Amino acid sequence: MALLSPFISIFSIASDSYHRAEEAVDAVESVFLKAPSKVIHGTTTLLRKIGFGIVGAVYVCMVMIVVMLLAAMLGVGLVQLWIEEPVFMRESLFFDYTDANPKAVFTFGGFVDDGSIKKGLMGVPPGHTFHVSLALLMPESDHNMQTGMFQLTAEVLSADGNVMAKSSQPCMLRFRSLPLRFLRTFLLGAPLLLGISEETQRISIKMLQLKERHPRSKVIRVTLIPRAGTVCLPQLYEAEILLISKLPWTKEVVRSWKWTFYVWASIYIYITMLIIILSCCRPLLFPITAVDPSHCPDSDETEYTGESKEARAEGRDEKEISEVLRRWQQRRRKRKAIILHGEMVDSTECSSASITREDTSMAVDEQDIVDSESVC
Repeated sequence: MALLSPFISIFSIASDSYHRAEEAVDAVESVFLKAPSKVIHGTTTLLRKIGFGIVGAVYVCMVMIVVMLLAAMLGVGLVQLWIEEPVFMRESLFFDYTDANPKAVFTFGGFVDDGSIKKGLMGVPPGHTFHVSLALLMPESDHNMQTGMFQLTAEVLSADGNVMAKSSQPCMLRFRSLPLRFLRTFLLGAPLLLGISEETQRISIKMLQLKERHPRSKVIRVTLIPRAGTVCLPQLYEAEILLISKLPWTKEVVRSWKWTFYVWASIYIYITMLIIILSCCRPLLFPITAVDPSHCPDSDETEYTGESKEARAEGRDEKEISEVLRRWQQRRRKRKAIILHGEMVDSTECSSASITREDTSMAVDEQDIVDSESVC
């Protein structure tokens, strides 16, 4: 048996090498078999992530567009409430020629003397400075030429009838000599006969300028007064009053830069709304999408219990180390079994020696188990 012991050791070494080579081949084959599945799983995971990213980006863009439109509407509405427009009014006047001094009343506060409401008329906002002008359309008649100068008086009255402002202006037709009138009539004879041109003059007179304040003005009263020493009043085709208000300089600046205020107000409201959404309504902008476990074959419960990737990697490493130790222990047991089998054949004559070797082998196995446990 002493001669066979070298061959037995060589055989054990060869078998161990063969087992190692076989395990290496199995490991390589398993790697090559797992490679396609890993590639497919990685590609599927990547495509799924890209799809979720595109859907999330579209959703976030839609939410931000809706918020932007809402902010623009609020910004424009708030600035529009802040901005004031100048008042522009044009109204016809009708003088009462039954009086010695004909009067015409213009009410821009919405009420007339009899208590009825005139639709479409508005008051002048406080702080505005309004200008009042009169436009008279007068015929070039001999009566008007002989009347010559006459007086126009305009008064601004409050709601309780007090006079807030008063202005008086002289007025007359523009003079044209007799030869000029004949020549004009000769040249414009055809248009005059066809009604294209008329023998009239339009006179525009600036009467009043007043800053609106409390008490509010309600009525403008215009009076025709003849020249002193006469009772002749001018003939009129039409009479109109024109009222234009001017904004204070601060409101005029706001009105001139209203589009800038629209943009900046909308931007500030948009940023404020985004901050509120991100602070209080984050799920509205970034909804939490649950992942279906059936689509992730390699996922385990640790992914849904909130464990980190490092913990899962450490668990995987521990599993691999325990598997390597288990295989190493199996190889050692096989090798010792072969050696013990050869020694038992040679130890039929000496039982005491075999018992000692068994005790020794058991001690060695126990020591190996202790070593393996310490390694683990």
